[in-house]
Amino acid sequence: MSVHSDELAGYLRRRHSVSKLVVHLIFTTKYRRRLLDGAMIDQIREAFKSAAESLEVEILEMDGEADHVHILVAYPPKLAISVLVNNLKSTSSRYVRILNTHLCKQSNAGVLWSRSYFACSAGGATIETLKAYVESQKTPD
Repeated sequence: MSVHSDELAGYLRRRHSVSKLVVHLIFTTKYRRRLLDGAMIDQIREAFKSAAESLEVEILEMDGEADHVHILVAYPPKLAISVLVNNLKSTSSRYVRILNTHLCKQSNAGVLWSRSYFACSAGGATIETLKAYVESQKTPD
């Protein structure tokens, strides 16, 4: 694999790998209750940043509405998305419940997030572009 250093901007470099993995995550509140306000979104953002440090991931973007949040996360190949999701959800839920004691009254025992989530790979190139690139790598006859 011949890769020039100028092509590696924004890539995660490790001893035996170079990667750029980005996932778009969506978390919804339990029963899609409209619990979140601007202050709580900011608290969730802070909790995500804290979790990101321990997981060695980068939160590229995050925002939300009353019943859900969107997060773009760059992550290393060794980290399973399910582990990432569970960590982000548990850290943020705990932090937000501590700062917002009224949540226990508004939701079942203070449960913030639905058990489900949405995850989609996010990248700069379309599948068609990648297919064409791989096809162009054929050894000439």
